[in-house]
Amino acid sequence: MFTERSLSPAVADVRAAHTPDALVLDCATDFETLPAAQAEELALVTDALEPQSYPEEWLPPNAPTVLERFAGPDLTVGMPGDGSVAWTRQTDPPVVLCKPRLEGSPAAFTDFLVAEALVQVGLDAPEQFLGLFGEEYPAFADATRDHLSPVETYQLAAACYDAYLGLQTRDTFADWEGDLFDAWLDAGERLEGRLENLPTAIARGETSFTDGAELACSAIKHAGEIPPPFDALDAAVYLDHGPAFAVEWAERTVDALG
Repeated sequence: MFTERSLSPAVADVRAAHTPDALVLDCATDFETLPAAQAEELALVTDALEPQSYPEEWLPPNAPTVLERFAGPDLTVGMPGDGSVAWTRQTDPPVVLCKPRLEGSPAAFTDFLVAEALVQVGLDAPEQFLGLFGEEYPAFADATRDHLSPVETYQLAAACYDAYLGLQTRDTFADWEGDLFDAWLDAGERLEGRLENLPTAIARGETSFTDGAELACSAIKHAGEIPPPFDALDAAVYLDHGPAFAVEWAERTVDALG
């Protein structure tokens, strides 16, 4: 199921700088959440498994099943929305998991995604949004309940989590050189047109609010111009106040959807 991935010199340097003990593994199959039996196979390539769990009271009523599973005692690796590369610190050492869907992507962009995950592993940040929101997540869900489904609330919370990570990683990316820097810059430039038209697309119903949030919040790591109302998350105050700020933002923003 897992084989060690060969890293380019630039990505190897990122690992050495941010999380030198991390393993970077290729996975035999694609996944959103790694099936339990396959997650347990990580024991064969790591020294220990340390599953995380979270209090039941952190989950609002009607939370998606995948979130309930993540909060539970079983080893849960990967969540919907993680993309082509996932990571976890529930193993010792931590692992970065590269999915087969990466095949066919430009080598420079693939290197950027792996390097990004290594930088994230090296942060003092939770693995998924539930660890960020903690006991505030029911308040976040309550703020969105009249306008968003539980799955859409999950999607919005995951977007807010991406913004939180992006605020912490983009200065690192901006200091890179060579192909990694070019890939980070190119990915941001490709988003510019979509971001510029995003408020209009949401207003016309061409893009859902939560899909727009995913796009805008994922762009924060590229240090570009973020359109309202998502630009409020592109601020140091979000890092300072974390989930409390996100809850307040959700209350104001979702109510404005009408």
